[in-house]
Amino acid sequence: MANLIQDAFLQVRELIMNSLGVCIAEGIFPGEAISSFNVERPADPKNGDVSTNVAMVCARAFRNAPRKIAETIVSKLELSGTYFDRCEVAGAGFINFFFSKNWYAEVIGAVLKEKEDFGSTDFGQGRSVLVEFVSANPTGPMHIGNARGGAIGDCLSAVLEKAGFKVAREFYVNDAGNQIEKFKTSLEVRYLQIYKPETELPEDAYQGQDIVEHAKAFNDVYGDKYVNTTSEERRQALCDFALPKNIQTLHDDLSKYRIQYDKWFTESSLHESGAVKEIVEKLKESGYTYELEGALWFKSSELGDEKDRVLVRANGVPTYFVPDIAYHYNKLVTRGFDKAIDVLGADHHGYVPRMKAALKALGVDENRLDVVIMQMVRLVRDGEVYKLSKRSGKAITLATLLEEVPIDAARFFFNLREANSHFDFDLDLAASESSQNPVYYVQYAHARICSVLAKAKENGVEIDGTADLTLLESADEQELIKFIAALPDAVNDAAKNYDPARMTRYVLELATLYHKFYNNCRIIGEENSLMQARLTLCLAVKQLIANILTMLKITCPEKM
Repeated sequence: MANLIQDAFLQVRELIMNSLGVCIAEGIFPGEAISSFNVERPADPKNGDVSTNVAMVCARAFRNAPRKIAETIVSKLELSGTYFDRCEVAGAGFINFFFSKNWYAEVIGAVLKEKEDFGSTDFGQGRSVLVEFVSANPTGPMHIGNARGGAIGDCLSAVLEKAGFKVAREFYVNDAGNQIEKFKTSLEVRYLQIYKPETELPEDAYQGQDIVEHAKAFNDVYGDKYVNTTSEERRQALCDFALPKNIQTLHDDLSKYRIQYDKWFTESSLHESGAVKEIVEKLKESGYTYELEGALWFKSSELGDEKDRVLVRANGVPTYFVPDIAYHYNKLVTRGFDKAIDVLGADHHGYVPRMKAALKALGVDENRLDVVIMQMVRLVRDGEVYKLSKRSGKAITLATLLEEVPIDAARFFFNLREANSHFDFDLDLAASESSQNPVYYVQYAHARICSVLAKAKENGVEIDGTADLTLLESADEQELIKFIAALPDAVNDAAKNYDPARMTRYVLELATLYHKFYNNCRIIGEENSLMQARLTLCLAVKQLIANILTMLKITCPEKM
């Protein structure tokens, strides 16, 4: 796909090398090797569109003042047929290039030709990536942290796909281990309380109303059938009844949130397949284990962790760490993904070095695992921290959040800041229909363009694809077009840094630049050639906004 900014950089480098070749051939400069030089976008647009420091880099080799070298290089440049119509020497010897009208026209042409593919890149080179996110405990409803993790993980996956990776989305279901035993205990007590109210609920059991409702629903089906059975039989029956319902609720809530996973991977499958036992044996074979007081320990401190970790307790039961190791081994070795990315909450910060230590012990390159640490989010209403749903009076879950604010707003807001930053989610702002609401502001830009195009059609103006785009030469038009051209680099930047917030920031700036152009440049009623060019620019901006919002699974309304 087209990346006309990078193409321009390559062209500048080629122009400079050709000019240097001429200067050396003519004996103006000595045939000395030069160090690598930079070609980049200047911070200040007054300094051109592309700038290079080649003259400074050559100063020692050519034994001359940088500015003099720059002036000589420029005198030998041939710009005809290139992306540039002029260049100039500035400051101590920078050479600044300015885009020609043809470059601006080519950018718009590329957008209209590539349509939904514009912005796609080959940065990922087809490498396979497994993105695991949310993976909420199936013993209860998803909380606000899961809501942020869902938006970040899904949008990160979309960005990686746009950047040329082969992406699989995955939810890891913790359907085994201590939390499931606690779930069983909680269900058992609530069920028995129906017949024996004096039965006490342990302090560390799950206290939520959802457990009570599961027990009542189970009783509606089975009555007192399990009151006098063995505890194990009763606990298992309750879990088999309630757990699938919870997992289905996770499916339903995430589907409503527009998240579709390629796979729901269960922890229990690792136990059933023998993978958990196998990973213990592999770690033993690595030489990084030892026994102490009947327990099996992992020498993780020798591999970058802050301390050693228990793998198997003295009673023979593996800690939660073992199936987690088996799961990551499954991702990277058994299934052979090139990269695994986990989106985890801040409370998992210490988890990263121990998991990387385990991979090292198993002979797996630990750099194939990357972890996106996500900070907590606070809900704010009327300027104050808000914790309870206005409908139920309970803590806000993902499901209740989506009753409070539009799904578009939730997905956009949770990606307004990079994952590792604390974030205040303003419920009032997210639900408002005003230019202060960032997602509304972007969607309004899309709707405004649709309105402009519709008005043109009403006036009998058809965009015929033959517009002279070199007429787009005002500062507002060219600023907008240069920003359009930056989308492929923005996609690569977001993918490289695992930061989908860079895409929301990009589309916000794009909307801002469009509104500025709209306010300063007359469109309908302008002289026909210029009107055609400006309508074509509107089409390109509309396409880009749609590309980004669609990637983020946010709607693109045509009317607002």
